[in-house]
Amino acid sequence: MCLIFFSYNQHTDYRLILAANRDEYYERPTQALDFWDDTPHILAGRDLRGNGTWMGITRTGRWAAITNFRDPASLKADAPSRGMLVSNFLIGEASPEAYLEHISSIGHRYNGFNLLVGDASTLCYYSNRGNGIQKMNPGLYGLSNHLIDTPWPKVKKGKADLEIPLARKEIDFKDIFQILENKDHPPDETLPDTGVGLTWERILSPLFVTSDIYGTRSSSVLLMEKTGKISFWERTFIPNHHGDADAGETRKFSFVVV
Repeated sequence: MCLIFFSYNQHTDYRLILAANRDEYYERPTQALDFWDDTPHILAGRDLRGNGTWMGITRTGRWAAITNFRDPASLKADAPSRGMLVSNFLIGEASPEAYLEHISSIGHRYNGFNLLVGDASTLCYYSNRGNGIQKMNPGLYGLSNHLIDTPWPKVKKGKADLEIPLARKEIDFKDIFQILENKDHPPDETLPDTGVGLTWERILSPLFVTSDIYGTRSSSVLLMEKTGKISFWERTFIPNHHGDADAGETRKFSFVVV
């Protein structure tokens, strides 16, 4: 996952409203959103190379999501898969704070990441490039490939655009998907310098990323109502020969937390 926006305990009817884009190399094998055969209480997509996931939720309302921290100079080729940080929380029973306490003790083994973990009562954030575990207060947040709420142009734009649909009584997932599909490029002078060069900073700067080899593979919308109802949509995208992507399948799953 490379871009996450979430409104936490702000809406009268929803405890969590989350919108996210997963950016990845087109050749990396992926399983679409579904309940897992080997752990059927987990609803998530799956990275078929590392066997983890970028975002998921359980039937008991435990959820987690991750983004990479972009820092190519510090990449370790032998680092463990960051997607397992999400999977292991979903599989386990530790509280969000206890889980992140453990992860903070082993986080140095991984390449840079931002990790969100939550349950029915708590939401916490931790980055192995940040300053400890943060228990989240009510608010609207944006997270890309730097620390939470770093004001990159795509983070600022997404948060601003989402304020309108999130202020409505009824949340329409189609409005959120439309925002996530924005391909506008901000001016060069507003782009961060993360060590990948200006060409790639430009490619990675929109909310929805496209290129010949890498781009937005899926968009997700997760709604957690205060009644306990969960609604999870995932829209996948198929790269075409124009260096762009066509919308593929949209999946929806709904259930009530047990």
